[in-house]
Amino acid sequence: MGNARNIAFWVVLFLLILALFNLFSGSQATVSSRSISYSDFIAKVDAGDISGVTLDGERILIRTKDGNQLVSVKPTGENVADRLIAKNVEVRVEPQEQSGFFSLLSLWLPFLVLIGIWIFFMNRMQGGGRGGAMGFGKSRAKLLTEKHGRVTFDDVAGIDEAKEELEEIVEFLRNPQKFSRLGGKIPKGALLVGPPGTGKTLLARAIAGEAGVPFFTISGSDFVEMFVGVGASRVRDMFEQAKKNAPCIVFIDEIDAVGRARGVGIGGGNDEREQTLNQLLVEMDGFEANEGVIIVAATNRKDVLDPALLRPGRFDRTIHVPNPDIKGREKILNVHARKVPLGPDVDLRLIARGTPGFSGADLMNLVNEAALLAARVGRRFVTMVDFENAKDKVMMGAERRSMVLTADQKEKTAYHEAGHAIVGLSLPKCDPVYKATIIPRGGALGMVVSLPEMDRLNMHKDEGKQKIAMTMAGKAAEIIKYGEEGVSSGPAGDIQQASSLARAMVMHWGMSDSVGNIDYSEAHAGYQGNTPGFSVSAHTKELIEAEVKRLIDEGYETARKILLEKSEEFERLAKGLLEYETLTGDEIQKVIRGEALGGGDDADAPPAGGNAPSLVSIPKTKPKAPRSGGLEPEPSA
Repeated sequence: MGNARNIAFWVVLFLLILALFNLFSGSQATVSSRSISYSDFIAKVDAGDISGVTLDGERILIRTKDGNQLVSVKPTGENVADRLIAKNVEVRVEPQEQSGFFSLLSLWLPFLVLIGIWIFFMNRMQGGGRGGAMGFGKSRAKLLTEKHGRVTFDDVAGIDEAKEELEEIVEFLRNPQKFSRLGGKIPKGALLVGPPGTGKTLLARAIAGEAGVPFFTISGSDFVEMFVGVGASRVRDMFEQAKKNAPCIVFIDEIDAVGRARGVGIGGGNDEREQTLNQLLVEMDGFEANEGVIIVAATNRKDVLDPALLRPGRFDRTIHVPNPDIKGREKILNVHARKVPLGPDVDLRLIARGTPGFSGADLMNLVNEAALLAARVGRRFVTMVDFENAKDKVMMGAERRSMVLTADQKEKTAYHEAGHAIVGLSLPKCDPVYKATIIPRGGALGMVVSLPEMDRLNMHKDEGKQKIAMTMAGKAAEIIKYGEEGVSSGPAGDIQQASSLARAMVMHWGMSDSVGNIDYSEAHAGYQGNTPGFSVSAHTKELIEAEVKRLIDEGYETARKILLEKSEEFERLAKGLLEYETLTGDEIQKVIRGEALGGGDDADAPPAGGNAPSLVSIPKTKPKAPRSGGLEPEPSA
């Protein structure tokens, strides 16, 4: 189709150039002949100065004996041919029967071609949507028909509660009498809410595969255009299509693009988006009932949606799609590992225990990375070592062994990471240390990763304090080893993480007796200029910052005290990191005790106890901009 359009375009362009060339050629021929009056023409005939004449309708094309080209126009009804013949002048007559049509064609063809090219480009600008250039306000919803690659609820795992809610909607469509006999009505809308990668769009595809009814899919951004009223027109057209195909399901992905709260933002909001939202509200639950049309929408930003969109009668159900727990992760790994040949040593339950906080998309990426790593070394199946290496790559980034580091930089990195590991192993509320490395990965020169033994559902005050101490241990280690003047910029990421956690404890979780049980996170966000927040006094701001500083200073002093008490273990671990570069949890314990490590493949073996990957990483490079204080301060690896 694209090649045919390109060929047609060049053919039309060639015809246009040819027509314009002929038009200007004819005009040039006419201009080159000098015009004279009819009386002058008769005078020249009588004087014998004319050698030949061509009669072209009312025009007289004259050739004089001295070689000039002249043109004149004869009066209506005047018989000039007889006079010319009497004077022995050669007379030619041009036929006139075809002149009418072709003259009109040559006159209008350039304009017709220009109009055609304009329509062609307008159609291309509209993306070739329904109706072409005239279909500007038509819906862009696509009717999903999956003959190949059909997804069902068997392909969705780890989110059983969300599946049950949506299976009921499918049952409504299959057997409405089962519910209507008790007075139940089919839900008008279901809103899928959850973090990115948890399977919201996959659930929608599973509904399409299970329901056996027409399934329209569209993105929220497809409604909004630069022209006011176009989005509302598309909403109307989408519901008209849905009514014709009822019962059916309409899936709107990323509905927050069009469903944001009205009247919010600079200038009161966007007129086009608000008109589109108003039309969507009316179509979902207005005066006219939409029987048999179910709207399923997905978003990870429910907080920005308009309240009128979330009320019952529009979105009757809000279905939360969270990150999976350990059982859910194991089921998801089984789904993604169906087409991957696994080695006899692969234990998916152990991998599931080692991946808390991973979403369904993260787990799919983990299985794919393991398969790629196995294929890279020529294995016939994927082993547990491949999964461990893939997990390290996903959590910490790819190894950058080609990066050139001086001996001084490697030594400082080793002592920095040894400080994190020693303090993390010494504090009982810290997550077990999974791995320590001084090999640059991603944007970090070194890293210590701690893994929780089970899924973390909340954070306690003593856990927060000890995690701050472990985070500040890198700077304490550098100062103990190299002095106050020898500290590097490596702790910048540590300071950012510690500040984020301390602010959350003080401003969001009410873990400060001085500040009290008041949520100041919104005020702090408004103070930073991110979102409008309520104002607080200068005294309160000073109190908040003083409490944050106190928690961080206490954590630093705790880390410094532990490192001074365990200076021998600290030195052993730093030298062990310099020698082996990467150590697992068991290997760290052996190095601290002064024991020799075994053969060369220990670093690739799974950690004892199946410790899970994790949420605490210590980057040694400049961090990204700190997040606002009210957020959960659980940095990803």
